[in-house]
Amino acid sequence: MREELRGNGVSDTVVDDAVLILSELLSNACRHGRPLGRHAEVGDGDIRAAWRMNRAGDLTVEVTDGGGPTRPVPATPSVTARGGRGLNIISALAEKWGVRDDTSGEVTVWALVASDHGRKAFTTRAEPLGRTASSRRERDGLHGLHGRGPLDELDFADVLDAFDDAG
Repeated sequence: MREELRGNGVSDTVVDDAVLILSELLSNACRHGRPLGRHAEVGDGDIRAAWRMNRAGDLTVEVTDGGGPTRPVPATPSVTARGGRGLNIISALAEKWGVRDDTSGEVTVWALVASDHGRKAFTTRAEPLGRTASSRRERDGLHGLHGRGPLDELDFADVLDAFDDAG
């Protein structure tokens, strides 16, 4: 999938998210769905994955299985749960997603990744003038805590402030 999409000029952001979505859909089908053809004359016990782009460049990723005991819905797992986050990940990455039932009992879960995915503007919190990360560390007694790598802008004092605000 990755090679095919990149070869067709799809942006890295869309490709990376589509690959993760496909992985989550396949995992869910293997874990919760029945194989295709299990209760029919045709089918070889597999699941089916497909992807396609429309003329606007929007990408649809879908996985089809033989259905399962429950309808696919996002879960609310505990913090320590080993699973249950797949559809929440898909909800966060996809423009929209859904479930399509076929008359033969097949169930397809699909997700749409828009062509402008990842280009939407994000607002950021501006730091008031004169207040720097080092002055916050000094104010909050957090001397010696410095960021590393791409998270240099993340300040531990802000994380602590967020917990104070939440409590």
